[in-house]
Amino acid sequence: MILDADLAHIYGVKTKALNQAVKRNIDRFPADFVFTLTAAEKMEVVTNCDHLSQLKFSRSLPYTFTEHGAIMAANVLNSPEAVKMSVFVVRAFIKMRQMLSDHRQLARKLSELEKLLTARLDTHERAIVHVLEQLMQLLNPPVHPEPPPKQIGFRVKEGLGKYVTKRKDR
Repeated sequence: MILDADLAHIYGVKTKALNQAVKRNIDRFPADFVFTLTAAEKMEVVTNCDHLSQLKFSRSLPYTFTEHGAIMAANVLNSPEAVKMSVFVVRAFIKMRQMLSDHRQLARKLSELEKLLTARLDTHERAIVHVLEQLMQLLNPPVHPEPPPKQIGFRVKEGLGKYVTKRKDR
């Protein structure tokens, strides 16, 4: 997308001349070639783009051209500079489309790689967690109550039975 002021600058004509040519040949510019910005969109563009500050005081809303509209504008203007620049614009849009396509392919490949790594990491993660659990059991064995220590020595258990002693006098 390119605004009429920028396109007129590229083609070496005044913005007013470009807009008049578009209006005279409006049947060559369907809605998917050119459209008018709303007042809110215009203010947003003026706020974000310093080189378009003169649009702030313009009463008319600017035209916005798609790549096809920019090419059609060059055909409508038919000046030597417009013809030369139309070739440049076509090449620029082709290059931009290729770059977007390359970025999409790269994003798709990165997404596939991420899925593959995630699957592998899940497997490795489970194995690592299992190993860590085993190590933790070795380092911190479960606490079992200690059995009471065995007593050393002889102990008489009284009350269980009578001790009989034999007397010799009887």
